[in-house]
Amino acid sequence: MDAEATFLFIIELIGTVACAISGIRMAAAKHFDWFGAYTVGLMTAIGGGTVRDVLLDIPVFWMQTWWYLAVTGLSLIVVILFRSVLVKTRILFIFDTIGLALFVVIGIQKTLAIDYPFWVAVVMGITTGAIGGVIRDILLNNEPLLFQKDIYATACLAGGVVYWLLHAVDASPMVQGLACAVTVIVIRILAVKYGWSLPVLVNDIKTEENE
Repeated sequence: MDAEATFLFIIELIGTVACAISGIRMAAAKHFDWFGAYTVGLMTAIGGGTVRDVLLDIPVFWMQTWWYLAVTGLSLIVVILFRSVLVKTRILFIFDTIGLALFVVIGIQKTLAIDYPFWVAVVMGITTGAIGGVIRDILLNNEPLLFQKDIYATACLAGGVVYWLLHAVDASPMVQGLACAVTVIVIRILAVKYGWSLPVLVNDIKTEENE
């Protein structure tokens, strides 16, 4: 494995841990048992990347090594041991945001590596970052965060645009990835702090039932 591939693998593992902890912690809040919580954490961590790899028609990443299943198991142990700390909403938000940002970077870089155009890479970055959270919310019977007014996929898009701009001026891949991740994290944090949100689509049409 060359240096760049090793770097991507490490980022992917870190993102897997962050997303798995986010999913497991939310499952714990719903009183899932250990296996159920592990399943939710795993789907949160690998869901977006699985959809990406299927769409790109490449081998699904987690089927190439057992590491992703293992680190999800370690994430479950972390939540069990440190649940009193992880119960804090802010810490859960941090894990979710870090995982989101790193997976956007991974999605973009993997797509570019097989010579797709950059607009496809940005879409795959958003898919990698956000779809796992959608699957998590569906499993937990929650309204997916992606479809709410919260700044979520929009932060992924902004990170993708920053990556694109730096790629256009031939910045190093590491700088591109770091800037993309930081952009996603900063926008998510500022959005929560200042209550930023997208406009809500309001349905003003009265139905017969409402009449």
